[in-house]
Amino acid sequence: MRSVLFDLDGTLADTAPDLGYAVNQQRLARGMPELSIAELRAYASSGARGLLQKGFGIQPADSGYRELRDEFLDLYEKNITRGSTLFPGVPALLDEIEARGLPWGIVTNKSERFTLPLLRAFRLLGRAACVVCGDTTPYSKPHPAPLIEAMSQIGTTAAHCPYVGDDERDVQAGHAAGMSVFVVRYGYLGTGRPPEEWGADLLVDSPAELYPILFNGLSP
Repeated sequence: MRSVLFDLDGTLADTAPDLGYAVNQQRLARGMPELSIAELRAYASSGARGLLQKGFGIQPADSGYRELRDEFLDLYEKNITRGSTLFPGVPALLDEIEARGLPWGIVTNKSERFTLPLLRAFRLLGRAACVVCGDTTPYSKPHPAPLIEAMSQIGTTAAHCPYVGDDERDVQAGHAAGMSVFVVRYGYLGTGRPPEEWGADLLVDSPAELYPILFNGLSP
């Protein structure tokens, strides 16, 4: 069955405003100035680890990281829909996918604790054919296990199910699962190599650019 899987943060949803808000609240509480969301966007796909690195220069192995992380996650949970939105063009794309009869799902490294409330707020939870979170399987991306689990839930195969993401680990996970991977350049893209070097099967600048390849040969 033809289908499509999406990453969440930086692909379907712009969650950087709320992730940035949480780390800025921590900075303000410690007498530090806020960072602009533009400064924080590239770190959003890495979640707490990336944002705390940018906000405080702290790594997971450092003393005090766990406490800072737990505080960040609590702040984020309380403000998870304060400013997050679906990217322009995403609602129309999902409507068209459904109109063409294609099941679609979400595979994210975000834990279920945050993913499900966010999807409820966007009214996507009942529409997605599957939602695989960072804690659904024993592994998270770039391991292929979450994508394999999602395809199993939908009842599709890698040959008929591309993955759409915005981070190099999305490409790594998708290719390890045997899938084609499309990268959205409007997303967060991380802080490593440029997306042109990731080996993605397609780079797009907007959701509308996915229409020709997703719907080729399908009647509306």
